[in-house]
Amino acid sequence: MKKSPGNYLQLFKSTFLLSAFTFGGGYVIIPLMKKTFVDELGWLEEEEMLNIAAMAQSSPGAMAVNAAVLVGWRLLGLSGALISILGTVLPPLIILTVISLFYDAFRTNVVVSAVLKGMMAGVSAVIFDVVITMAGGVIERKKLLPLLMLAGAFVAHYVLHVNVVFIILFCGTLGALITLHDRKTGQEHI
Repeated sequence: MKKSPGNYLQLFKSTFLLSAFTFGGGYVIIPLMKKTFVDELGWLEEEEMLNIAAMAQSSPGAMAVNAAVLVGWRLLGLSGALISILGTVLPPLIILTVISLFYDAFRTNVVVSAVLKGMMAGVSAVIFDVVITMAGGVIERKKLLPLLMLAGAFVAHYVLHVNVVFIILFCGTLGALITLHDRKTGQEHI
């Protein structure tokens, strides 16, 4: 992608607006980033966005910021990553600053409380959509190992109550070993 002022401005504007109007964290912002950067702007492929989402989720820190950094880096290098960080962190910083100034009024306001509860329901629906979309992509490729990892992670967490950190570490290690094996042998895993 060409490093032009227009592209930097579009990247900043896109990440700023996504961050400003998205409530619920990384799982909510990922499908909106896909819509913006894959569907509308055509800057990324869907597979790239899926990989960015996976890396952002497995990296320490806020998932939305991690995803923005990775998108910025992929599109415009270090300067793109810095622009994306700025666009992503400014809206919450501004909102929290304003809220902190009027904390007492917000804390006791019944309307604000009701709006936040309504937003929680919307966030749940968006997270459910992300899970279905991402699982659909894995199922569509008809690869046995990712399907087993998907089912195994679900069973480990919800049935066996294994801590998510251990599941992520296991899946990350397994994925790294499979990638090394694939590169060494020149063949793709099952």
